[in-house]
Amino acid sequence: MNTVKLHDLSFNSFIEEEEINNIVQSLATEIAKDCEGETPLFIGILNGSFMFVSDFVKKYKGDCEISFVKLASYEGTSSTEKVKQLVGINEDLEGRTVVILEDIIDTGNTLQEIYNIFKDKNVKQLKIATLFFKPDVFKKELPIDYVGKSIPDKFIVGYGLDYNGLGRNLPKIYQLTTQH
Repeated sequence: MNTVKLHDLSFNSFIEEEEINNIVQSLATEIAKDCEGETPLFIGILNGSFMFVSDFVKKYKGDCEISFVKLASYEGTSSTEKVKQLVGINEDLEGRTVVILEDIIDTGNTLQEIYNIFKDKNVKQLKIATLFFKPDVFKKELPIDYVGKSIPDKFIVGYGLDYNGLGRNLPKIYQLTTQH
């Protein structure tokens, strides 16, 4: 499938499954090297990261724990300024290495909220890993430790990412076609 239609919009094929697989493998290898001798807690940001987290932990060589938080910041195809924390953390994080697994970082609003949530948790270190990164629209002065792939500022769906609820189940990434 080279084009998909979700609701009222069309999307063209952008990143194939094999490339996604290679990016995830590369991130898992790099993070395993950096976390050698530790048992990091990987925290996926729902809903978008569920496929990434699943594939990542299968490729991660080493002990680890996995949890999720749910934050919402999207309405339609534009990132909203307000980020709401919906589901929090139950694990004791004190003295732990925490690695956030994010599907995509664009404006940085969600990332800012993540830093706010973890600033008083006494973690040993907080690392951020993102599958996709949109440097053209990133507005924050926040560190991102691991970037899978930088992409242009075009709306994407698939591999966990959705457009108003649809498209998360697509195995590759599709990009919004230019609207006329």
